[in-house]
Amino acid sequence: MRIQENKIEKYIVWLLIISALVRGFLAAFIEFGNDEVYYWTFAMYPDWSQFDHPNMVGWMMQLFSLNLLFDSEFALRLSSVVFMTIDTYIIYRIGCLVKNKLTGFYAALLYTASLYCFIITGIFIMPDTPLMMFTLLSIYCFLLSFQGEAEESAKHYVLAGLFAGLALLSKYSAVFIWSGVGLYVLLFDRKQLKNKYLYLSALISAVCMLPVLIWNIQNDFISFTFHGDRVSLFGKLQPLDFIAEIFGELGYNNPVNYVLIIIALVVFFKRKKYIGKTSGRVLLCFALPFIAVFWFFSLTRPILPHWSAPAFSLLLLFPASYLADKQSVADEIIKLPKPIIATLSLLILVLIFGVLEIKTGVVPLRFGERANSTRYYGEGDFTTTIYGWRSIKDDFQEIRQKKIDEGVMKESDGMVGLQWFPMANFDYYVANPLGINMYGLRGTDKIHKYTWINEYRGGLKKGSDYWFLNESSDYYAPEKYLEHLFDEVVPCDTITVERCGKPAKYVFVYMCKGLK
Repeated sequence: MRIQENKIEKYIVWLLIISALVRGFLAAFIEFGNDEVYYWTFAMYPDWSQFDHPNMVGWMMQLFSLNLLFDSEFALRLSSVVFMTIDTYIIYRIGCLVKNKLTGFYAALLYTASLYCFIITGIFIMPDTPLMMFTLLSIYCFLLSFQGEAEESAKHYVLAGLFAGLALLSKYSAVFIWSGVGLYVLLFDRKQLKNKYLYLSALISAVCMLPVLIWNIQNDFISFTFHGDRVSLFGKLQPLDFIAEIFGELGYNNPVNYVLIIIALVVFFKRKKYIGKTSGRVLLCFALPFIAVFWFFSLTRPILPHWSAPAFSLLLLFPASYLADKQSVADEIIKLPKPIIATLSLLILVLIFGVLEIKTGVVPLRFGERANSTRYYGEGDFTTTIYGWRSIKDDFQEIRQKKIDEGVMKESDGMVGLQWFPMANFDYYVANPLGINMYGLRGTDKIHKYTWINEYRGGLKKGSDYWFLNESSDYYAPEKYLEHLFDEVVPCDTITVERCGKPAKYVFVYMCKGLK
């Protein structure tokens, strides 16, 4: 494929439009996953902060859905579609800053090809959505601060501090922005220690974090304790967890991108000058400690691969700059590098196969005899977490109305769950549309925000009756989890969630009589 160098900005516009249209369609087409629908509760019940994360993701859902006036998947995911479009343009501008327009264009293409950037931050609504936008904005401003004149750098320092603070209000891992700034200043630019605007920038970020601090003081620092338990400095060595982390990073960041990053960094450390010294140092100070810390944590316990993905997204500027440096220009016509064609092609294949698998289940993902039994049908099939929820409500309402008409249950009876997922799924797709209150039955470590939601909704009432819905793909045995909490747990009916005329999973309906 050949492109004209003097039309790069036009190509960027087309990239943004096409990407936004594709992601917008998928945002409306695919049902919520476990994490996303749980963050919907942040928008339903906003607070200064939340048990798991700061509240930025909830505020964004409120803003773009007009305070839940529009409560569809598309409306709640709209900030992801918009922000990833902005992200792509920012990474382009950073590429222009560190080298030239061609670098920016290649960086935008590589960024688009990242499954983390395109899907997790660009379609799904997650804390990573605002995290990535504010991280990129802060780093862009810090780069301008370090490279600009004193008068101009003052403005950029203020903006960098604000954006870093907003990133911290999105996800705690944004602390690596300031650790990167500190590392760069101490190692390479100590004169910045005399710059009063650096300290003003840090103060602005700290002020942004006041809502999180206030909420945690009011709640015994429960959020910090929770995240402290998720990672540990020491523990028994678990090599398989580390290997799983590496393979997870390969998948999330696009294997082609991952390999390109490694190649470009090897060349960089061999002192090949294809990227500006200051830019290269700043980006490495942000990204490498970020990755190293999570690699260290993965040595002793399983962690989630997308935790380190923001760092890999920044490192895409290295292969972008390297490929631009190698590019030969003839009559202002540039041949798009094969690695970029390969990484974009892989993204397209993943999207096509992924959507096909979610909607049709063409490849059976039920492994083992247990996963094919009715009770555990679909266990291990991750596609069932984002499929079939819309179809449950009408079937359940028919069952519910029948029992109400028989006088066995009442219109006011609530619904209970045992874990934040799939409790939030049943809340969004079934309970809330039918005007039923959902409550969590277990401790905060299992039900998370539902500890607070229980209070908002009036709390569980002793002696009251409740509904319980139980997925076969994520089955909770009533005799183990429910029977000691109620006078009686009665199996009521079974809902079959079909996909292409075949069962994808079953939902078992129970009447829980007389809460003890």
